[in-house]
Amino acid sequence: MNDNQNHKEYKGYNGTLILTDTGVIIKRGAKGFFLGGGMLRGDKTIPYSSIVAVQLKKAGMTAGYIQLTLKGGSEAKSGLFQSATDENSINFHSAFGGNNNELFNEAKTLIEEKINSVGIPKSSGLDELEKLATLKEKGIINDEEFNAKKKQLLGL
Repeated sequence: MNDNQNHKEYKGYNGTLILTDTGVIIKRGAKGFFLGGGMLRGDKTIPYSSIVAVQLKKAGMTAGYIQLTLKGGSEAKSGLFQSATDENSINFHSAFGGNNNELFNEAKTLIEEKINSVGIPKSSGLDELEKLATLKEKGIINDEEFNAKKKQLLGL
């Protein structure tokens, strides 16, 4: 794994998973092209907002893989063999004495944190103002409290 300019790289045997601030890049080399049966071509950039799930199958006697499920996409459902040709998967070996399982588990956790934080809309000042007006109507806050918070929200 390399760490440069907010990028984290996780090298598999059919490509490299690169995490950036805004999304995931799946980078393929010639090896990925051949191991993918000629079907995996070029690099692919996926914004975190398009990812709905991350699946990790740890490497053991067989290779492991990390697979991204995208909105409206259809991921490979037949395990390792199909994941080798899935454009949203990176395959990896347990690497004798290596820590690929831990590295790709870290990648899974980081991606899940990003996709969970992307979908949470920030409430606008107008939403807050509407809630305050409702509180005022119900008598929970008075006019003075409402006006003070309104000025704060509107930056007056």
